[in-house]
Amino acid sequence: QVSSKEGESQCKEKHAVLLSPVGKLEISGCETGLHEIKLPKMSMLPSGAESSAACEVCEGAEEMTEPLKQCTAWLRAYFCEPARMASLPVPAFHHPLLRRDSFTRQVLWTLLRDVKFGEAVSYKQLAVLAGNSRAARAVGGAMRSNPIPIIIPCHRVICSSGQSGNYGGGNLMKEWLLSHEKLQKEKLA
Repeated sequence: QVSSKEGESQCKEKHAVLLSPVGKLEISGCETGLHEIKLPKMSMLPSGAESSAACEVCEGAEEMTEPLKQCTAWLRAYFCEPARMASLPVPAFHHPLLRRDSFTRQVLWTLLRDVKFGEAVSYKQLAVLAGNSRAARAVGGAMRSNPIPIIIPCHRVICSSGQSGNYGGGNLMKEWLLSHEKLQKEKLA
């Protein structure tokens, strides 16, 4: 009953939906780790009142795996209590893209490790950090294929011109996430 892609261990995938200030985030993962966070498309920015709305799991709470629990705790802290993020573990990842050795994986891990909350980096700077200064375009491709947005913060990667650049959740969401981090970082400072 559990289908498996070739060469992959059999996963019993579980799903949860987290109601967040930017809409419903669909999260999936197995016992081993997180598979994906699906972002909603935002047509308008949340107002101040909505953006301080609590983050609640609205579907799937009863059968969450440990990585899903860690993911929702991390996201809740990200949106509602950024000061707590430092003390929370980043959930394990179990997406094939993050297990295969590739430049994309290298870029995503570099981004997760080196570009902190409230910071931004250009595609070119991230290419340099990931070890290939001429790979800015490939960095863009890696951002597009990021299966775990927000936790792997592809929204923090912007154009050298200072323009925000494209984003899977739409440019409004990217701008909202960047300004949320900037405001929260100022509060924490």
